[in-house]
This record gives sequence, structure tokens and C-alpha cells, in this order.
Amino acid sequence: MTQVLEFKLPDLGEGLTEAEIVRWMVEVGDVVAVDQPVVEVETAKAMVEVPCPYGGVVTARFGEEGTELPVGAPLLTVAVGEQAGSAGRPPAPEAVAATEAAGESRGSGNVLVGYGTSEAPARRRRVRPQRPAAAPRTPAEPADAGRLNGRARSAGQPDGPVPVISPLVRRLARQHDLDLRELTGSGPDGLILRADVEYALRAAEARGARTPAAAADTAPQAAAGHRAPAPALGGGAAPDEVRTPLKGVRGAVADKLSRSRREIPDATCWVDADATELMRARAAMNAAGGPKISLVALLARICTAALARFPELNSAVDTEAREIVRFGHVHLGFAAQTDRGLVVPVVRDAHARDAESLTAEFARLTEAARAGRLTPAELTGGTFTLNNYGVFGVDGSTPIINHPEAAMLGVGRIVPKPWVHEGELAVRQVVQLSLTFDHRVCDGGTAGGFLRYVADCVEQPAVLLRTL
Repeated sequence: MTQVLEFKLPDLGEGLTEAEIVRWMVEVGDVVAVDQPVVEVETAKAMVEVPCPYGGVVTARFGEEGTELPVGAPLLTVAVGEQAGSAGRPPAPEAVAATEAAGESRGSGNVLVGYGTSEAPARRRRVRPQRPAAAPRTPAEPADAGRLNGRARSAGQPDGPVPVISPLVRRLARQHDLDLRELTGSGPDGLILRADVEYALRAAEARGARTPAAAADTAPQAAAGHRAPAPALGGGAAPDEVRTPLKGVRGAVADKLSRSRREIPDATCWVDADATELMRARAAMNAAGGPKISLVALLARICTAALARFPELNSAVDTEAREIVRFGHVHLGFAAQTDRGLVVPVVRDAHARDAESLTAEFARLTEAARAGRLTPAELTGGTFTLNNYGVFGVDGSTPIINHPEAAMLGVGRIVPKPWVHEGELAVRQVVQLSLTFDHRVCDGGTAGGFLRYVADCVEQPAVLLRTL
């Protein structure tokens, strides 16, 4: 007997209430296996592939690419049963009419890639051609030059496809006679999103005399978050004003940072440290053969050792219970800048990892962050954050604590500077370290002791060896 089961958009965690459909990975009539990814959605945290907990034939999809669905809304229906997948054909009408009933044993109950069961059957999905990688553009080349726009073109113009996967985006551009070839997408790999089209249309409307196609030149600036000087915030929009919605990753970051500043009485202390010996130790480790050790991995190892000595900083404040919650594990977050905005991936159980394992995990999470493939589980649960803002070429910062954590260690760039070493002036590799901490969980003595221990390990890595 064939039954039709409805699969709804699952709870993706961390209070996320909606997600935008980015790409359907199956068509109506496709045969899907248990835990096979069926749709790619974008939340305020990341791009997530959602697997279907049922195996059978897809009978319906709900929602076009580019639309937002609330958690709990239907995603698709699957006909399960012996007749459902015969020869990969859709089920008979009388089978589709069957009501949702038993059949839960055919589904795994999993909702996110990475949480699958070990007994899931082999996946069967249609092989889809991959998009060829786009050749790099020169600054003088028009954005997406030579690509098809949202309207059908004649057979004599067989250019490659414009980077749009959402029918909603194409329809919106077609309704306003907007040439998508003139846009540079703000999505992954230059993907043109609905926001890019809306920016172009609003800019064209504000300028009046300009056509939408000409106004599209402002879309890349809008997508990149560029703002015109002295924007008018009241009494109507200025002609050169560009407004960027606080949504997606940027909106989630804004909410979290605002909450941090409202709730946490933070303070910052800092110290300069001579990192010459740390850099020499890393060079010696990498010269010995084997996997290369990253600098951030060594700093993370120092952080976990310091937190073992000063556990007050590996905690959070439960405001409702008026209690300080101290953690016995270190889930170490690290700030990563991506095209989609600032994200903080979390290295689980960093205290139990050596430098080699930390290096590999940092590399894996960084690559996933840049590709927009981090799962909600990889973006939550941190107990302490390491922020290496030295990659931006700056010496110091007073970062905002990653709520609800209690502290963040900041590391500036390591540069040659005059330094008194063994009583003589010398050129040494100097770094500025800063610690921003929640003053509710500890006083300055604890924070200063933590930062001084970190600086001592940076200046004399042998100090760290004594604690292992």
C-alpha cells in the first residue's frame, strides 16, 4: 500500500523561525532515499541542506526558490510504499489519495545534514550537471557580461546562463524590464538574489530619470553594504541614499551584538607581548615534517590552558536564575569574516585537542564558513571566543562579547618592533593581546591573571609545556 507523507520545514535550531528556499535538489517524480538532501535553504545563520526523513517518490513541492517559509510549513510530500517507486514513476492517483498514517518507520526523523543515521540506505538521486566555474573578471569588464538575462533570448545568442536560480527573481526582473546581465550578485559564486534586484529597482525609482537597467549599477554597492555619505534618515529618502535591510546573517549579528551591549557590563584589558619565541617554536614544529601547525591553533591551545587556570572566564550568566554557569568543557568559537558577514564557528571540546587536531578543525570550519555550509550546530554552543583581528592589519581592538559567553581574547597583528630583550634594545616580533570580559563573572584580578598567563605563554612557550 502506498501512503503520502508530508514533510514540513523542520526546526533548524537556535530560535530560527523561517528560512528562504535557495535551491530545490529534487523534482516532482524523483525517487528519494531516507536522509537524502532535498532542498537547500538559507537561514540567518547559514546555508543548510535539509534531508527528507522519508524514502519514496516526490509528489509535490511547496514554495518556489527565493521564497521564505516559516518553520512547520509544508516543504514537500512523498509517496512511500512498494508501488511508489516502481521504475521511478509517480504513484497512481488512487495511491496518492491515501492519507497520512503509519509509515514513521520509513523515516529517520533527522532534519539536518550531519545528523544522519548510520543505517540510512544508499542515496539515489539524479545526476545534475555542475555549473562551470566563472572566469575571473577584470575591473573594466561589465558585471556578468555576455550572460543571458531573465527574458528569453533568440536562438542566435546562445550565451551561458545568468547566475539566477530563483524563478521569483527572474519574474521580478521580467516584470520591471530589468536586464539581469547588468547585476552583480551578492550570493555565493555571484548568485543574483531577490535583494539585488530590489536594490536596483529602488535605486532606479529614487533617481526618476534613470532606467532600471542603468540603476542596476548601484546593486553591487548595495549588496556590499556601501552607503552614501550623509544619508537622509527623515523627511524622505535622498536621491543617492542606499538602504541595506538588517536581515539574514547581518540581521542576526546586529541582534546578538545589541543584546550583548545591553546585558553585559564588559571591560577590556590589554598587554603587549613578545611573540618571537612562539613564532620560532611554530617554525621548528613545521620544519620537523608532518601536518603544518597554524598560529591560531597554538593560540587556541594557549587559551584552553589559561581557561583551565582561570575557569571563571569559561562561563555564562543565567539572568533569570541570577546564577553564573561555569562550564567543564571548552567549546572555542573563533571569528571568521565571510562574504555573507561575520560568523563564529565553534570548535567542540577544544580543551581535549592537540595543536594538530585544532589546526585541522579550524581549517575545516573556515572552509565551510566561506562556502556558507556551516550547520547551526557548528555555529552555536560556544563558551569562549578567540578573535584574531590581526589578519585585518590592525594592532588592537575592544571587541563585543559573543553573547551569552563571558569573555573574548583578541589578538592583533604580529609585527617587528623595538623591544627591550635581556636588557638590550632589539627588534622583536610584538603582538598586542586584549581581553574583553563580563565583569559580573570576575573582577580585574582574575581577568588580568588570565591575560598575563596568555602573554607569558606567547613569550615563553615552555611555560605552556609545564601545564600539560
